[in-house]
Amino acid sequence: MSTADRGHWRIERDSDQILWLWADKADASANVLSSEVLRELDGHLTRIRAEAPRGLVVLSGKKSGFIAGADIKEFTRIQGEDSGYRLIHAGQAVLDRLAALPFPTVAALHGFALGGGLELALACRYRIAVGDERLTLGLPEVQLGIHPGFGGTVRSVQLIGVKAAMRLLLTGKPVRAEEALRLGLVDRLVGAEALRDEARRLILEPPPPRRAALLERMLSWTALRPWVVPSLTAQVASKVRREHYPAPYAIIDLWSRYGARGPAAFEAEARSIARLFVSETARGLIRVFLLQDRLKALAGKSAAPLERVHVIGAGVMGGDIAAWAALRGCRVSLHDSDAARIEPALARARELFEKRLRTADKVAAAVQRLSADPEGRTLAEADIVIEAIVEDLEAKRTLLQRIEPHMKPEALLATNTSSIDIGALGAGLQRAERLVGLHFFNPVAHMPLVEIVAAPASGEAAVRTASAFARTLDKLPLPCRSAPGFVVNRVLMPYLQEAMHAAAEGVPLEVIDAAAVAFGMPMGPIELADVVGLDVAAHVGAIVAQGLGRPVPDLAPLRARIAAGQLGRKSGAGFYPWQDGKAVKAPATGTAPEDLTDRLILILLNECAACLREGIAADADLIDAAVVFGTGFAPFRGGPLAYARARGVNAVVERLQGLAQRHGERFEPDAGWAGLARGAGEAQQPRTPPE
Repeated sequence: MSTADRGHWRIERDSDQILWLWADKADASANVLSSEVLRELDGHLTRIRAEAPRGLVVLSGKKSGFIAGADIKEFTRIQGEDSGYRLIHAGQAVLDRLAALPFPTVAALHGFALGGGLELALACRYRIAVGDERLTLGLPEVQLGIHPGFGGTVRSVQLIGVKAAMRLLLTGKPVRAEEALRLGLVDRLVGAEALRDEARRLILEPPPPRRAALLERMLSWTALRPWVVPSLTAQVASKVRREHYPAPYAIIDLWSRYGARGPAAFEAEARSIARLFVSETARGLIRVFLLQDRLKALAGKSAAPLERVHVIGAGVMGGDIAAWAALRGCRVSLHDSDAARIEPALARARELFEKRLRTADKVAAAVQRLSADPEGRTLAEADIVIEAIVEDLEAKRTLLQRIEPHMKPEALLATNTSSIDIGALGAGLQRAERLVGLHFFNPVAHMPLVEIVAAPASGEAAVRTASAFARTLDKLPLPCRSAPGFVVNRVLMPYLQEAMHAAAEGVPLEVIDAAAVAFGMPMGPIELADVVGLDVAAHVGAIVAQGLGRPVPDLAPLRARIAAGQLGRKSGAGFYPWQDGKAVKAPATGTAPEDLTDRLILILLNECAACLREGIAADADLIDAAVVFGTGFAPFRGGPLAYARARGVNAVVERLQGLAQRHGERFEPDAGWAGLARGAGEAQQPRTPPE
């Protein structure tokens, strides 16, 4: 067997005259299709065609997987439609050259093949894959505000049909091994040891290439497409608005016009994605993607693995933190005053395991990793102890002082407080340097962010260990300074409270929520208050206000519901009735005040500017990341401070001044806007919150 190495690809020729082309991007743990990688591939394909081998197999030299997609950072350098088109058209040409090779080609996949990586596989005549639990195939571009651009909108429909392809394209959700085989996305699933043998067999004994079934091909006929388009459009419209997320609508438009056939379909795909590249949505979502990468990189590595976790408090948050840690492979003990308090948490944990894990064996293993410990006997063995009891300073401080002497000297001590100062909680501890806040969000299984909260006494090693632990749990760590409400609850409380002010003025609840959703929020503030719990929102809001030296707002609509025991989703009723976990709402009727959206959104932005000024997080990007991943702030806007910049900082300040004149001093622009207007993205000198 001969081998030729060059840059990001290497080639082997075996005795059967089969060429093996390995993707192995230099100085990277995963393959991505950067412009440089594609240019090098183009040169190889020119020579390979001239050599006329018996066949070509494309595979990955990385343990992590096949190819993760395009190089997202290159998208940030696109200046206009023309430059976007040139970038995409060049990539299309390379994969077209692969698809046109006159001999069998096989993509031999393992791990992941995503975005441009799957598009490259689709350009091969056959696809085989290692059929284990790691296999993940998908076209997630729509989640970046774009769509596939290397022929994926065309070849996916040709291969697996309209319905299956549209599910991949419109949702961006990946598929696993068995589903990929059932859809026809791969021709065969094999064990890792058989991948090369099966690829060779396909070259030596090539079967007819797979294509979509006749009925699926018929749906792409010109006469039938108009009957299918309304259904596809309605599915998308039930999830997202065209003005917020144009990419899925563009995918439908491409298929509606061209039926995934002919050179015109490929050309239209390139022109369409070029337009999307320069949209505000794509710029915002790509920014959020890169913010996510930054949070992942902040985690670093812990000096020692945190394998044994002890959670104190088996309520909703404590129980769900324990369950998630067990799901992610930790050995977890759950401690509360008696076994009866722990049982509901164990039952919820089992439901989570059965939903997330694919086999009974894996469910059983997860169940074994989570144990009830009403006496706290495993406390002394834990690598990390997480306190998650009632949100009360004295109760938490007393507990922490009581358990500290029984912990291992090197163990990390964490509190899941959502608003209480970490320094105050650490008062009286012998080793306050190992105490940090580890603030999870509800529901734990769905919310990606964990605030890593440091007091002045918190040691750097403890913060680093807590961040690494968050990544072990597949969460995004957000380091921040201890201050009332930290980042997320600090900015969320004024938003929720402003909704209460509007409700007290007589604005219908559904109208308030509709205004926020029209801006791009995943749900309105009234519904969100129900989800958080009205008692929790009121309690946290009071703690934050008092910690900042502000008056606690007297919110009559909130107070009335709490007095009636209507606490939100958890009690079955709050501002809305709740059925099967969903709010039951009347249609939003009535006219919203012209300033309602700005009242809700700009008061949140104003608090973000205050957090930046006070140094609660290190810079504006981290504040944006906290609010997007911790509250769901309209992702396509790139974050609250990014939105403020796009709108114009001076314009935001002027609007806040107008709102203050009309509605009161709560809208007075924070001094932090001056730094942001000058282009400062870093936190200013931290200010000590008032006592």
